[in-house]
Amino acid sequence: MRRKIAIIDPLGAHGSSFHFYTFGQLLGLTNCGVKVKLYTNNETPTPNFKGVKLFHFYRDVFLSQYKIIKGLRWILGSVLSIFHARFFKVSVFHFHLFHANILVLFDVFLVKLLFGKVVLTVHDVSSFANSSNSPIIGNLIYKFTNLLLTHNEFSKSEIVKVNPNLEEFIHIIPHGNYTPFITIQKSKNNSREKLLLPKNKTILLFFGMIKKIKGLDVLLNSLKAIVEKNPDVVLLIAGKVWENDFEIYQKIIDDNNLSDNCILHTRFIPHEDVEHYYCAADMVVLPYKKIYQSGVLMMTLSYERAALVSDLPPLKEVITDNENGFLFKSEDSESLSNRLNEILANREILEKVRLNGTKLITTKYDWHEIGRQTKRAYQTLD
Repeated sequence: MRRKIAIIDPLGAHGSSFHFYTFGQLLGLTNCGVKVKLYTNNETPTPNFKGVKLFHFYRDVFLSQYKIIKGLRWILGSVLSIFHARFFKVSVFHFHLFHANILVLFDVFLVKLLFGKVVLTVHDVSSFANSSNSPIIGNLIYKFTNLLLTHNEFSKSEIVKVNPNLEEFIHIIPHGNYTPFITIQKSKNNSREKLLLPKNKTILLFFGMIKKIKGLDVLLNSLKAIVEKNPDVVLLIAGKVWENDFEIYQKIIDDNNLSDNCILHTRFIPHEDVEHYYCAADMVVLPYKKIYQSGVLMMTLSYERAALVSDLPPLKEVITDNENGFLFKSEDSESLSNRLNEILANREILEKVRLNGTKLITTKYDWHEIGRQTKRAYQTLD
């Protein structure tokens, strides 16, 4: 491939593990012979593999409490990054999109002003379909984009609903695994001891930011019927509450006398503890009400844990029921409790599904394969 690529990632390691996704992209692309530079913030470490040139031009971009200062630092980081890349003859600029806003529009407009090509990986399609800003911003971002990447057929179809003219520019590139960047703990007891969790319980894990669309209420409403048949079950809730009030969930816990069956770690989980949460769990439950792609699901499979997920279209593109994971009817607490009781009554199928999920994540969602697919998408720009 003749073109040089710049991945522009202001988010990086700030408040999440998203930098592992970006590092996976870098790993896959460099293994395919693509020349890549990464521009990110100074919270993001330099990956420990060869062939990567990383620049921390988005310095302290999220440090201030004032939006105007954050915005100015973002703009400065983008100007430095994009001009630097163009000086070194980079022609393709790859952005990750979660929110369609004026800062993203500034970035893509600057690239076009400097005669570069814009590639967008659209992580959250609703940022286009229901932008909190003017619809004009989303439409302009689309207009300036040369290539759109999405993670699955569902996300592609949602984008095409908004703008049918974009269909020919969309390529489906799956979300890769986390296996190159994580440590899989093997001793469940050691991880439970580290996190001060009971060793003699069956632990179900709800992991990640607690948002309304994540369906924690659905899971909690199912829990009473689960513990009636499986009194040793506890639900470990690990993650920070985001634009939400935990009192909603606490009321469900209190009303159903579930305090002894819930362990609340409702806070930001440091990167170094994440591996212990997954190792400590017997199964991970994702009762989502709406999703386009789940990093938590990919993390679950990467940590070699079985997943029970809502039967939403994007999740069903990854999970086949009773083969590499488990499905239940979305937003249906009775369906969820029935499925969990079935699974807990048959530990053999739980282990079979866990092993199949591990195989799936290390093959279909390997970054080397995703790098090849991404390279082919880039080549359509030549």
